[in-house]
Amino acid sequence: MKRIHIPLALLGPLLFLTSCAKDDVSYSPITEENELRALLEARYGSLDSLIMPESGDFTTIPADPKNPITLEKVVLGKLLFHETGLALNPTKPQGLNTYSCASCHHAAAAFQSGSKQGIGEGGVGFGLLGESRVMSMEYEDTTIDVQPIRSPTILNAAFQDVMLWNGQFGATKSNLGTETEWTEGTPKETNNLGFEGLETQAIAGLEVHRLRCDPDMVKNSGYKPLFDAAYPAIPESERYSKLNAALAIAAYERTVMANQAPFQEWLRGVPNSLSANEIKGALLFYGKGECYQCHSGPGLNGMDFHALGMKDLEGADVHGNVDKDTRKGRGGFTKNPEDEYRFKTPTLYNLRNLRFLGHGASFSSIRDVIVYKNKAVSENVLVPANKLSPFFAPLNLSETEIDQLTAFVEKGLYDPNLHRYVPESLPTGNCFPVADDQAKADLGCN
Repeated sequence: MKRIHIPLALLGPLLFLTSCAKDDVSYSPITEENELRALLEARYGSLDSLIMPESGDFTTIPADPKNPITLEKVVLGKLLFHETGLALNPTKPQGLNTYSCASCHHAAAAFQSGSKQGIGEGGVGFGLLGESRVMSMEYEDTTIDVQPIRSPTILNAAFQDVMLWNGQFGATKSNLGTETEWTEGTPKETNNLGFEGLETQAIAGLEVHRLRCDPDMVKNSGYKPLFDAAYPAIPESERYSKLNAALAIAAYERTVMANQAPFQEWLRGVPNSLSANEIKGALLFYGKGECYQCHSGPGLNGMDFHALGMKDLEGADVHGNVDKDTRKGRGGFTKNPEDEYRFKTPTLYNLRNLRFLGHGASFSSIRDVIVYKNKAVSENVLVPANKLSPFFAPLNLSETEIDQLTAFVEKGLYDPNLHRYVPESLPTGNCFPVADDQAKADLGCN
C-alpha cells in the first residue's frame, strides 16, 4: 500500500475540518451544570415546574378560589400583617398595641421567629433578627402568647394547602375527611368556613392572638380607604370586618415567595447564578441525597407529612408545656395512628440566618440537619421506630458531599431581598413588627 504523506502545515486545518464535519451543531460539553439540567428535566419534564411565579403575577400564584388575589388586597394585607395597632384585646394592658402577626413571622428571620419560641403578647425586645425577644417580667407562662412548637414560616406557603406543622388549618384537599376533628369551640372550627389553609389560619389567628379589626378600628386608623379599595363590591355594613382583614392578610401571604434566590435565577436561565459547589450540592439534592422526595414543588416544601424523629421544644427557656397531641404532629390532629409523629414538610428556602431549625428547634444550622438526616438515627426517644418515615434512612454522604449539599441549601436557596415584602410604614404610624419599649429601642422606632 502506498503511503500518503501530508505536510504538517496542512494537518491541523484538515483535522479541524474533519472534526467539524462530524460534530452535531447542537452539541454542548457534558458539565455538571448540564447534568443538573438533564436530571431535573428527566424528573419533572421541564424546569418550569420548579420555578416560582413573580410576586405580582396574581394569575399564576396558587390561590384559594374563595379568595382571589388582587393588588388592593395584597397592599392592605401587607400592612395588616405588620400592624401592631390590631393588638387591641390583650390579656394585660401592657400588651396593648405591642404585637402583630409579624411578631412571630417577620422578614428578618425569613418570616419565622428569630427565637426558639415566637412570642406575641407578653414579649419584650427584638434584637436584630428577633433573637432577643423574651418573656416580659409582667407575664407568666399562663398569660404569655406562645406556641408549644416552633413558629412555621409563611414563606412559600402558597404552595401548601394546609397550615401549621400538623396541617390542622384548611378545609380542602389534604384535609378532606378530617371534618370530625374540626372541633367546635376551638380554632379548628374555622375550617367550617370552607377556606384553604392560609385563609383559615389567618382567620383563626386574629382570634387566637386577640387581634381586633372592626369598623371602629378601621375608620379611626387610616385603613378605611384601603378596605374600600380592596372590597368595593361588599356593602359598607359588612366591609370593615375581621374576616375581610384576614382574607387580605392571606392574599398578601401568598405573594411572599423566595423567588429571587440564586436557584430560582438559575432555573430561569440567568448565567452564573449558582457556584460550582452549589451545582454539585443541587445534584446531590436531586440525586444521592434524595432530598427532593420530601421537599418538592417550587417551594421545596411539598404537602406530605413525615416522621423524622426530631425532638419537641424543650429546655429551661421554653414557656408552657408540649401537650400530647402536639407531640404526635399530624396524628394529634387526625387521630389516625398512622399519622402519629409526622410533621409537615417545611420549605428549605432562606434558612441561612436561622439559629433554630426543626419543629422543636433542636438544630442550630443547616449542616446539623443534613448530618442528622445522613445518619438517620432518631433523636426523640418518644417516637417509636415503627413510626419513622421510610425516607428516614442513612444516605452515606461523605463529608465533602455534606458540605456541597449544605452550600446549595444555605446559599443557592437564599433570597437576599425579603425586605421587599415589608412596608416602609403603617397607616397608624406604629412601630412594627413589635412595639414594646425595649423593641422600639432595638428597632430604632419612635
